Amino acid sequence: MSLRKLPGGGLDRLIRKILPSEEDASTLGLIRRMRAARTRGYLTAFELEAVCSWKSPRAIRLVRSNPSSAIRAATRAALATRSERARMESLLELRGVGVPTASAILMLLDPKRYGVIDIRSWQLLHEAGNVRTNARGTGLTLENWLEYLTILRRFARKLRISARDVGRTLFHLHREHQVGRLYGNPS
Repeated sequence: MSLRKLPGGGLDRLIRKILPSEEDASTLGLIRRMRAARTRGYLTAFELEAVCSWKSPRAIRLVRSNPSSAIRAATRAALATRSERARMESLLELRGVGVPTASAILMLLDPKRYGVIDIRSWQLLHEAGNVRTNARGTGLTLENWLEYLTILRRFARKLRISARDVGRTLFHLHREHQVGRLYGNPS
């Protein structure tokens, strides 16, 4: 998979140009539902399943295998710390939750500060020269997420928008410039 050459002028100009004006209704509804979890300080099993289904239902069986007590403990620890690394590490303790899904949990809890990392946004940042590793954007790691979060927040501050707006714009830009299949040719 590759991307067509991005127009010049910098990624911030592209983000500003294509910035989607409104959040998807189902996503907005889920963000609103997550306010209770944020106030409470942890997610319930039902809330975790809803978030994981929204991001990628492929691992839902594994997600459902987490005991409610483990979900409460991991999400409580994630919401209680100020360390971004510790926050992500806590969420990654849950079965079926990888870096992209953990980033979705955080984004749905606080879209102003977080965006969802995925193959599309990472590939676009790589193509634009904002990241130098993992050109394919697969197997995203905690270190990738920390780098991504720094980049999202930098753009968000510069453009005076939320990290979520930056992340979803990167996703849309990738779709607009994608050539071929996202994951390459099937085996």
